Amino acid sequence: MSQKKVRVRFAPSPTGGLHLGGVRTVLFNYLFARHHGGEFVLRIEDTDQTRYVPGAEEYIMECLRWCGLEADESPAKGGPYGPYRQSERKGLYRQYAEQLVAAGHAYYAFDTPEELEAMREVEKARGNHSPQYNHSVRKTMRNSLVMDAAEVKALLEKGTPHVVRIKMPENEELRFTDMIRGEVSFQTATVDDKVLLKADGMPTYHLAVVVDDYLMKITHAFRGEEWLPSAPVHILLWKYLGWEADMPQWAHLPLILKPDGNGKLSKRDGDRLGFPVYAMNWTDPKTNELTRGFREIGFLPEAFVNMLAMLGWNDGTGQEIFSIEELIARFSIERVHKGGAKFDYDKAKWFNHQYIVKTDNALLADLFKPVLLEKGVTAEPGYVALVAGLVKERCHFINEIWDHGFFFFIRPEKYDVDAVKPKWSAEKQAFFEEWAVVLAGLEDFTFAPLEESFKQLAASRNIKPGELQLPFRIMLCGGKFGPPVFVIAETLGKAETIERIKLGLAAFA
Repeated sequence: MSQKKVRVRFAPSPTGGLHLGGVRTVLFNYLFARHHGGEFVLRIEDTDQTRYVPGAEEYIMECLRWCGLEADESPAKGGPYGPYRQSERKGLYRQYAEQLVAAGHAYYAFDTPEELEAMREVEKARGNHSPQYNHSVRKTMRNSLVMDAAEVKALLEKGTPHVVRIKMPENEELRFTDMIRGEVSFQTATVDDKVLLKADGMPTYHLAVVVDDYLMKITHAFRGEEWLPSAPVHILLWKYLGWEADMPQWAHLPLILKPDGNGKLSKRDGDRLGFPVYAMNWTDPKTNELTRGFREIGFLPEAFVNMLAMLGWNDGTGQEIFSIEELIARFSIERVHKGGAKFDYDKAKWFNHQYIVKTDNALLADLFKPVLLEKGVTAEPGYVALVAGLVKERCHFINEIWDHGFFFFIRPEKYDVDAVKPKWSAEKQAFFEEWAVVLAGLEDFTFAPLEESFKQLAASRNIKPGELQLPFRIMLCGGKFGPPVFVIAETLGKAETIERIKLGLAAFA
């Protein structure tokens, strides 16, 4: 570690829903910063205005709030290195592009879209199926490398549309040390002359990320491994701008893979396999298409964060359940795996289940409130908390409190009569009719007295209690499910239990 204060950043483009891979990048940045007493910056990279989606920036910030991973500096909070939207920093970038041109490391390119397309067709005809604007092609195009200075000056003064491209060396080996992958090397001959400044004056990612990381004093840059091929351009920009000594340490994070390990996990995979890949619900403003998120299907943020931490990282102990404080204390970027991490939805649900079980019942009741509202049910918070505590061991999601405990809030609409009928008898009918009368006089309507009166009456009528418990359960719940049956009765209370016995008897008749 250097002596500089650690500063890391997450720099998303506001183009749509936030993929769980993006949230994991946030998490690793956040954990690293907190572990080293540093700062975490959120920067919005909105230089590509054609891809900008209204509402996406607010959505990203809400995702981070839900996860408890809020930035120290951001467009919302501000900070000493703002503005934190690249579109608001537009005036900063041209001077650096011009500096590169003046030093011979970049050049003006005046090629029209038609000329670029013609170049591609010529290259394809020559057998080059992936044509690039590179060291061999640039000599045949309309740019300041082949035009005389007077012509270039005249075009610039006329405001002729142009871009600024980096001039990649023809045959140079570049090396850097990745915090996860170790030493990585590249041949510059394989990299094209990337556009640095677009015709509208906006920088591309390549120029903006370097300028902003320098000006914001970013010390460590963590990003997905799909950005590894861009590293040569960025290394050279740090060098060409004279900032090589301040270049952040890089770590290229492994991909989150499909469950079968065959390729990067996408939204399409989630749609196909029936699970979310976005942190929260995202509605596309153009198509109005809703994509479900982890939050809305009932994931607790702590479980979601814990699950993400284990996708490509572990502390070497075999422990899987970590509080955010434990993650901060134990996180090390060197323990992030090089290989991709398969996403296992069943494992994700397991994490959520672990957190639901250990969550305070009152908090679960509060989180469950929207489900009750949707069902048109009103209940006292204390009662909802009691029910949550009884069924949470069976739940993978908050909304499953309803699936496993709906009968605590509404009477059964139908009964599993087929489970009762084959062994139903007049003696059992008489038992429940008499027991309803006994219950009405029972002063202590709790588990032990309920069970005792049940067994005593069964013994007096020479019926095995086990033969009566299933019908009683179905009277209360409608089916063969739920917590212990006398716990259900205690929770429902005397009046409701007696009423459900009467309704059940009518259904079994």
